[in-house]
Amino acid sequence: MKSILHVLTILLIIALFQACGGEASESSSDKTNAPEAKQELTAFELENGVGPITEKIAMGPISEELVNKGRTIYEMKCETCHNMTGRMVGPGLGDVLDRRTPEFVMNMVLRPSRMLNEHPEGQAMLREYMVAMPFQNVSQDDARAIVEFLRHQQINN
Repeated sequence: MKSILHVLTILLIIALFQACGGEASESSSDKTNAPEAKQELTAFELENGVGPITEKIAMGPISEELVNKGRTIYEMKCETCHNMTGRMVGPGLGDVLDRRTPEFVMNMVLRPSRMLNEHPEGQAMLREYMVAMPFQNVSQDDARAIVEFLRHQQINN
């Protein structure tokens, strides 16, 4: 019986590890292993985060196709650590677009280590939640779909 419990415990740990990041990592150019001299953030970066999204994105009407894609990605890669209504491992996402711009959310998804190392809001989240958000190996199109799903959730709840 003990050996079965040990095996189940190990499998659970592996499943949680995979759900919260697995083996994927950000490209080496986005990792910061040693603290560098702090660089002043631009006004855009302060509002919208640091990462590959460097311009405002036109949102337009909600796309059901993107909502469905974003829901699938959220359920596979985000739901283990985030829910819509409150704190889990990370913050609740149901009202995240009231607190952050879509560009900020996308930069956080696309370059979490950079956001946690370089952006004051990312650093504040790390202090509050005490867990670094892992890179989930998503593309820019995937991050946009996640934002569309979050927009849909916000409007419909």
